[in-house]
Parts: sequence; C-alpha cells; structure tokens
Amino acid sequence: MSRNRLDAVLSAIDTNAETDLIGLYTLLRQPSISAQNVGIAECADLEAELLRGAGLETRLLRTSGHPMVYGEWLGAPGKPTVLFYGHYDVQPADPLELWKSSPFEPDVRGGRIYARGVADNKAQHFSHIAAIRAWMQATGSLPVNVKVLLEGEEEVGSPHLGEVVAEHGDLLKADLVYTSDGPVQDVAYPEICFGVRGMLYIELRAIGPNRDVHSGHWGGVAPNPAWMLVDALRTMRDAEGTILIDGFFDEVKEPTPAARAAMESLPFDTKAVLAHVGLEEMVPPTDLPWADRIMARPTLNIAGFSSGYGGPGSKTIIPSKATVKIDMRLVPEQTPDEIWEKVRTHLERHAPGVEVVRMDGGMVPSYTPVEHPMAEVVRRAVEQGFGRRPVDVPLVGGSLPDAAWTKTLGMPSFLVPYGDPEQANHAPNESYALDRFHRGIKTSAVLLAELAEAKRESRT
Repeated sequence: MSRNRLDAVLSAIDTNAETDLIGLYTLLRQPSISAQNVGIAECADLEAELLRGAGLETRLLRTSGHPMVYGEWLGAPGKPTVLFYGHYDVQPADPLELWKSSPFEPDVRGGRIYARGVADNKAQHFSHIAAIRAWMQATGSLPVNVKVLLEGEEEVGSPHLGEVVAEHGDLLKADLVYTSDGPVQDVAYPEICFGVRGMLYIELRAIGPNRDVHSGHWGGVAPNPAWMLVDALRTMRDAEGTILIDGFFDEVKEPTPAARAAMESLPFDTKAVLAHVGLEEMVPPTDLPWADRIMARPTLNIAGFSSGYGGPGSKTIIPSKATVKIDMRLVPEQTPDEIWEKVRTHLERHAPGVEVVRMDGGMVPSYTPVEHPMAEVVRRAVEQGFGRRPVDVPLVGGSLPDAAWTKTLGMPSFLVPYGDPEQANHAPNESYALDRFHRGIKTSAVLLAELAEAKRESRT
C-alpha cells in the first residue's frame, strides 16, 4: 500500500474535523443510560446509522437485554481483519446539580468537550468510525477487513456479551481486537494495555434484633450485626493487607519475563499518581512496587459499609442489620467462580451467622502477551498518531469483558486508551480533550494502514 493513500486519508481527517465533531455531538445528545433503560434503542439506531454512513454493512444483534450494533466491511481478501469494540451505553448523570452544563448537551470549554459518555466511551469509539469513513472518502475502500461491535450494556457489567459471542462467534472472529477506552496514566505517554483484571462482587449481610434497639437497654444482650461483619472481615484480611482466605492465591502466577520487563520500565511517577487523588503513600506492604499491586496481585476491597445511624449528632442504638459490599479484582488464571467458592467456604467456616451473596457473574481476567507479533503493528500506529512511542502496560487495574475475545474466541486483544486522566469517567462534568479526539481518529486510520502491511505469519 502506498504512503500516498494514507496521506490522502490523513488529509481527509483534517478536512472532516468539524463534520466529525458535529457527528460526535449528535451522538452525545442522545441519552443511552443502560442502568435505567433510557434512550438505549434510539442510540443503537443512531449508531447503526453512523456505521452505515461510514460504509459498513450494519445490523443489530438482539440479546435478551439491550441490543448490540454490528458493522462490517470485508472487501480485502487475504488481508487481516480487525474488530473494533466499544460501547454506546453511559452511566447515569446524577448528581445533576454538580454539572456545570447539561450532561446531554455537549459544551466546549478550555479545549475540552463536556458531556455524559463523551470519554466513556462515545468519543473513543467514534474515532474508529470517523477513521473508517475517512478511508472510504479518500480511497473508496479499506486496506484491511473491518468489523465493529458496539455494546449497550458495558456500564452494567456486560451481562449478555457472552451470549452474543456464543451465538455469533464466527461472525466476530478477527485477527485482533482493538478497543479504545479509559484514560492514559500520564498524557506524556501513549499506552497499549495488554490485559485487564477480572472481578467478583459480593455482599455480606448480618441480622440482629428485628428492629433497632436501645444500646443501653440491650447492650451486652442483643447481637450487633455491624460487629458481626467487622469480625467476619477480620478473618479475611490482616493489618498488612494480606488476604487470608484459604487458596485465594493458588492460581496467581508470576508475570512472564517480558511482562516483568515491561512493568519495570514503566515511566510513571508514582508520587504524582498518588498526589492526583490527594495521597502521599501507598498502603502496606511498603516495599511492593505500584506495578505489582495493579498488575500482579488480586485485591479484596470494601466498596461500602451500611449499618445503624450516620446522621448528625448521636443516636444510641444497636442496629438491626448491616451490609458490606466487597469487590475483588482478579489477575490472570484466577476466575470469579473459583474465588467465589473459596470466599463462600471461608465465611461458612469463620462467620456462619453472616450471609454471603454473589451479586453478578463477575468478569474473567484477560491477558494478551506483550510479545505478541500484532503488538508491534499497534505500537507503530499509536506512535504515528500520538507522536511518541507508546509504553506497554501488561495489565490495567480495572475490569472489562475482554476475556470474551482472548479466552472464548482465542483472539489477541489490545486496549489503547485515547483519553486522559482529567476526563472524570462516571462523575459529573465528564470531559474529553479535543486534541486527543483528533489524534485518536488519526491513530485509528494509521492502524488500518499498518495492519495492511503486516506479514501473514504475524497473525497466528
């Protein structure tokens, strides 16, 4: 493929700058809150229209929940196929009073677009659509085969992605999956992320008296469900942060040499990362590096504790019930099912009066080796789009349904975040940098050109 074709595409992207923003604004004005089923069907239809406008054959893949939007162009026989994954659903906008502008009316301030879903994930997956459209406009075709899948339930845990993959596995097969979501750690360094931690979410529940009772009249007599949960939690983790659940670490493996080398070469300033959220140091153990904590160790986190009275002043009661919400982030080779059984067994033994409830199916960890041949293709594209060689991040701390690609369908998957740390995902005043939107479109366009030059043997 000649450089002239790519130059024509990049020129078209510059020409389309205002048109692309108008298209993105249209998408942002359409609410699509999956948790509340607000605007989902309308947004799915709008996404299908955008994909058709970019030159893709498009249809909706129905599920027992919200639909997924699928598009494809397969006019490059013998060339690689890339599957772009994204999601069109967004988080609720609450609390509305904290927004400085209407969450579903995009507002540009200081070089940033403010709107719910702009960073997570509409601007990022729209970058792929805009790049495809530019290729079609400038050259009349694409240099490789392209598939796009846009999910409508990512923000509620992707409960039906497995269903779609099972039913449409052949349709979704590709040489690689490419996802742009989330922020980079530091705007100075573009990133390629090779995996995500999995997750298991549970709830512990304890019951005491049938109503709140006077702590003087009943103190020392009635069981306190808050203490029941505190005692249960003490059996699960010690003061140094070591998880005490039997077998919890059985499947945890050391990073491969290539992954370890990537972890040790990460250029991020840990103190600056901590300072961004008002912290000065990490929790014990003090000698454990930041990268190991995020990429090589599972976690046991208290996400919420509810019991008794939390208002102003005092109220002397023994509460009637208590609840603790816990999320566990899992590393490769662990699974939610395995960890669930170990947690349930532990609590049956150490806290028989506490009910433990699994809140959802969880997410399986996912990992693509940093030495995978397709990784270098992605690196070249990101370097050209963002002007700097990207850093390799073996595993990100959050969870995505990436295992659908790597484990179910056996495809390499690369997460390339186009966003920046200021975007405030899930929070009021979510935003996205205009310059990174433009760079993301160019990166996506260059990716298609680089894939066209990839050797056939690199796709095994």
